[in-house]
Amino acid sequence: AELDFDSVQRSNPDMERRVQMVIDACTALGEANPILAIHDIGAGGLSNAFPELVHDAGMGARFDLDAVPLADPGLAPKEIWSNESQERYVLAIAPESLEQFTAICARERALFHVLGVAVDDGQLVVADGAVENGPGEDPAVDMPLEVLLGKAPKMTRDVTRIERTTEELDTARFDDASALRDAAYAVLRHPSVASKRFFATGADRTAGGLTHRDQMVGPWQVPVADVAVTLTDHLGLAGQAMSSGERTPLASVDAPASGRMAVAEAITNLLAAPITLNRVKLSCNWMAACGEPGEDAALYDTVHAVAMELCPALGVSVPVGKDSLSMRTKWSDENGESRQVTSPVSLVVSAFASLEDVTGTLTPQAGANQTLLLVDLGAGANRLGGSMLAQVTGEFGGRVPDLDDPSRLVALVDGVNALRDAGLLAAYHDRSDGGLWAAAVEMGLAGAVGLDLDSPSVAALFTEELGAVLAVDTADVERAEALLAEHGLNGLVSRVGATRADRRVVVQVASNEVLNESLRSLGQAWDDLSWRLAALSANPATADEEHAGFAADDDPGLHTHLTFDASEDVAAPFINRGARPKVAMVREQGVTSQAETAFALDRAGFDVYDVHMTDLQNGRFDLTDVVGLVASGAASFGDVLGAGVGWTQSILRTPALKEALGEFFQRGDTFGLGLNNGAHLFTALAELIPGADAWPRFTHNVSGQFEGRLSMVEVADSPSLFLAGMAGSRLPVVVSTAEGWADFATQGDAASVNAALRFVGNDGAVTEAYPANPTGSAEGLAGVTTTDGRFTALIPNPDRVIRGAQLSWPGGPLDAPTGWLRLFRNARVHVG
Repeated sequence: AELDFDSVQRSNPDMERRVQMVIDACTALGEANPILAIHDIGAGGLSNAFPELVHDAGMGARFDLDAVPLADPGLAPKEIWSNESQERYVLAIAPESLEQFTAICARERALFHVLGVAVDDGQLVVADGAVENGPGEDPAVDMPLEVLLGKAPKMTRDVTRIERTTEELDTARFDDASALRDAAYAVLRHPSVASKRFFATGADRTAGGLTHRDQMVGPWQVPVADVAVTLTDHLGLAGQAMSSGERTPLASVDAPASGRMAVAEAITNLLAAPITLNRVKLSCNWMAACGEPGEDAALYDTVHAVAMELCPALGVSVPVGKDSLSMRTKWSDENGESRQVTSPVSLVVSAFASLEDVTGTLTPQAGANQTLLLVDLGAGANRLGGSMLAQVTGEFGGRVPDLDDPSRLVALVDGVNALRDAGLLAAYHDRSDGGLWAAAVEMGLAGAVGLDLDSPSVAALFTEELGAVLAVDTADVERAEALLAEHGLNGLVSRVGATRADRRVVVQVASNEVLNESLRSLGQAWDDLSWRLAALSANPATADEEHAGFAADDDPGLHTHLTFDASEDVAAPFINRGARPKVAMVREQGVTSQAETAFALDRAGFDVYDVHMTDLQNGRFDLTDVVGLVASGAASFGDVLGAGVGWTQSILRTPALKEALGEFFQRGDTFGLGLNNGAHLFTALAELIPGADAWPRFTHNVSGQFEGRLSMVEVADSPSLFLAGMAGSRLPVVVSTAEGWADFATQGDAASVNAALRFVGNDGAVTEAYPANPTGSAEGLAGVTTTDGRFTALIPNPDRVIRGAQLSWPGGPLDAPTGWLRLFRNARVHVG
């Protein structure tokens, strides 16, 4: 806390969500979009964002300091104009569209203020009352924008290069098998290599329902994915791939090499998706401690190596980036002595590519009877500088890896795509932190298979040279090798191992067995970091329980068991008769799931209306002719009072709203579905819902933390019209909640509640064990329904498992549990 200084924190995601909904509503208007230009606020605050906005249009502007919203009336003009409150956007709105924009903001409860007007004179004027009264006698700012934002003179710096070298890592110490074993386990435990499961499951990775590939891979949900992939829409297969790359430690010896490696690593990660280099765009985030001896020259050399040499050779562009050039920290210790930490030149690369078809995306999930091929872009150099092996032994390690020949990377992209197109590639993983050793172990963990690894040397096993590990069905190995050779990779491809069924990892170095470990033991070491972080920040008991179950030999993984025909369209008879019942897709501020829920309802044959609570409060929407009411998920009002509490109170404390919803629930021809935050709303409104007397309140998870997972549920035998004909089915479903534990202390009766869904383990049995039951509810309770089945509340988010947009699925990208769409279609059986 003492070293946090004056950092600006973004702490109001609820307000940010409201702003995003305003932007979405405006862009949805197409040519009638009232927003002419938009700019976020960062360094410099209003003083930077507003001038840039008008200068880019070749205009000047008048800004009224009196109109700036302030919580502190004591701020001086320079503080008002320059403070960096970042939860704001600056927009240019056409005057004739201001009324329309005002209405959109009011609907979303997004605050906005008119601070100025654009003027075609190139002059920037900032003063109290400047918009109406002109500059006045003493404006805070009155100057030509060209002076402020015109082209700055070139800077000249007198710098020198500093050559840095370290001693090569002596691998002879690992001739002792116990020393090698200790190092191998230490590499897996290192934060750069170890499982990031704790971070992946602590966030909602599914908002929008268009996540095709996230971190978690396969039936055992292991966080090893190389690439993130999203879909463009709910109907097609087009999408976007994203990845990152950074090799900062290398810069302490060879900064240009670290830059080349960062770019190349971003591309080898991105290659898990079916990308082509001509579609790849990079965002480069440069960081350096300019002014420190040798650092300016190192930055110059790295930028030149990346921008002037490597990217042109690869045919990729860098359309955007940013820099932070004061990467040093100074302080005084308890004795008053000055201390300083200086960061080496750092390049963090984000890579993006558009995809025509996301279904070719590969994962590191290895399978039975497969051979592992290593494509070594280091061409046998096996440099160990900056490697995890060197770091866990307390050394740097000498020469660092580098991309010596960009054409090798181009050949890798072409070769992998050729294998993908030929259907010969079963799994893919880039070689990065931890080298071949870590990459292979992660592939084994993802597929729950053992491995035989064969390396010519310790250096070859642990080097972090660029490359990729490919899993190919053993029967297809020769065809795969020939195809890779055709694409210029001859001499860079070698067989480094194969999968085995007994879940053991056996390693030979120079034909001598040096390691023979159970996959579970290696998995426990790899998961150690996540376990310890979870135990520190959440419930230690659930952290221990999850860690103990990781990589268990008897875990069968996620699966499906359907008691119905998922391909049957139960709504078809009603759709053919032209019936499209009217459904209100109700949301509050902060809610994020209405789009995918509305899509599922529309596909099921409903006439869906987007209804904000302000529409009901202000009489813009009437529930009289609505037969269905669906409340979707994600936090409302930031859930600062508890999940759904703010939303509930906005209804119960507004007599007209309470009466309207009460009448809706009491009608005999209506139905309702609450998902996630909407489930909290429904259970909190149980007093208004007939047959909901036994419903619990859903409160904080037993784990004490937010849970974002793909979990197994079983459909209970209940009267719920949504789940009719699905009883006994088991399917994976997205869970994203901090409050899913069923609490009957103040409301409801566990003995008489109608369970709609229950969490089950991978063995299919109802469970209270964590993390199979991520909320900890007794008897696995995950959803409830009323006695007549018309109203149902579910903690999971089945709306997010539709049309290939699922979080991740063991059988492949598109054999989603599409039966969940039946959940929405089943409502037709009632209203038909």
